[in-house]
Amino acid sequence: MTTTLVFLASLCLFNVIHLHALSSSCNGPCNDLNDCQGQLICINGKCNDDPDVGTHICGGGSGGGDTCPPSSGSPSCNGGPHPQTRCSPKVSSSTPALLTFNNFDEGGDGGDPSECDNKYHHNSERVVALSTGWYNQGSRCNQMIRITAKNGRSVTAKVVDECDSVNGCDKAHDYQPPCRNNIVDGSQAVWDALGLNTDDGVVDVTWSMA
Repeated sequence: MTTTLVFLASLCLFNVIHLHALSSSCNGPCNDLNDCQGQLICINGKCNDDPDVGTHICGGGSGGGDTCPPSSGSPSCNGGPHPQTRCSPKVSSSTPALLTFNNFDEGGDGGDPSECDNKYHHNSERVVALSTGWYNQGSRCNQMIRITAKNGRSVTAKVVDECDSVNGCDKAHDYQPPCRNNIVDGSQAVWDALGLNTDDGVVDVTWSMA
């Protein structure tokens, strides 16, 4: 009897180890959540950090962690070198951020078309770009977020682009420096809906997934 119990326990342990070995780690192939290890989720066929949980297990800080050390290198333009950061603060139900203004229309501040759909967007559209960590390799493309200003007004807007926190000072970025890692870059329509003046330049807000 004892021998049988030991055998069964060993078999169960083997199955657990075997199933764990079959699950994928960072950037491994997947079809659904069960194919990924731990808190990783399946995004576009690869296991990656969960942007809603804020994990930053995989390289590059794509999930948005609590600390975001600058990367090596510093593009230089507009008065000097600028830090590069691949991660952003953890996303919550009320994530502190800085709202900046961006003209997503052709010939506007964004330079190239928006990354999510390769299109330009009129100033009348409520659209935003998120810092690299929050953009999370495009996992939030075309999703809606809710932005709340200190005046109590809030608005929903669609994520259409990345506010690149790593690259900048080149034609693709309209020769602007890399974004900070806590930026929600909003269109004119976003600022108008919040009752804010774009002349203020940078405004404290909070945001969450809508």
